[in-house]
Amino acid sequence: MITSVVALVAFISEYLDSGLGMGYGTALAPILIIMGFEPLKVVPAILISQLVTDIAACVFHHRLRNVDLRIGTDDFKAAAVLGGLGSVGVIIAVITAINIPKNILTIYIGCLVLAMGVLVLVTAKRPMKFSWPKLMGISLLASFNKGISGGGYGPLVMGGQMLSGIDVKNAVGITAFAEGITCLVGFMVYLASGKAIDWKLIGVLVVSAVLAVPVAAFTVKNASSARLKKYVAVLMIVLGLFTLLKISGG
Repeated sequence: MITSVVALVAFISEYLDSGLGMGYGTALAPILIIMGFEPLKVVPAILISQLVTDIAACVFHHRLRNVDLRIGTDDFKAAAVLGGLGSVGVIIAVITAINIPKNILTIYIGCLVLAMGVLVLVTAKRPMKFSWPKLMGISLLASFNKGISGGGYGPLVMGGQMLSGIDVKNAVGITAFAEGITCLVGFMVYLASGKAIDWKLIGVLVVSAVLAVPVAAFTVKNASSARLKKYVAVLMIVLGLFTLLKISGG
């Protein structure tokens, strides 16, 4: 029964993540912990399963032409830069994580995601000019948050790309590519620590989440960019509010 529930939650979480570029770790981690799984086993399971699904998402989004990840294209360059900076951000986050009070960090992430969602929603119909400095800054910030909290990467990177002028459909595929690199680095650091890994949980998450990827990719393919952009903004606002309500409730 527990395995079935975990599989269903993983499928829904990955559908959101592959369809809107966010939501997998943010939604799945707290649910698994509430179900009784140990946090130190949940985190690596999410990292490695998200790595696998991010690879699958890249393949499907590329084939459906939601994004062009061929080497040399603008989408590939953006994904490579985000992934590279993401690796740096994760490493920095691991080094500094133990010195940051959890409550302050949670409030910070909640406010940041909420503000980003409101900003994206307000500018949904305005054409945005692409900016590398803006995109790189958001990438470092997002990966830093990911390394410390295990979540908050997708909302910031998606929002940052849209505010940098990248179309929302392209942003979903680029986020999958960049986050895959970030997850790989994070999982390798976890392996190096020598902590026990729940391979059974990883197996359930990988199988269930991978099944959601093609469904989400087709959803993106058939959705209008303007409407999808609003959905992303609303989800970011909800995630931001949820984070703040969670910390206020203890």
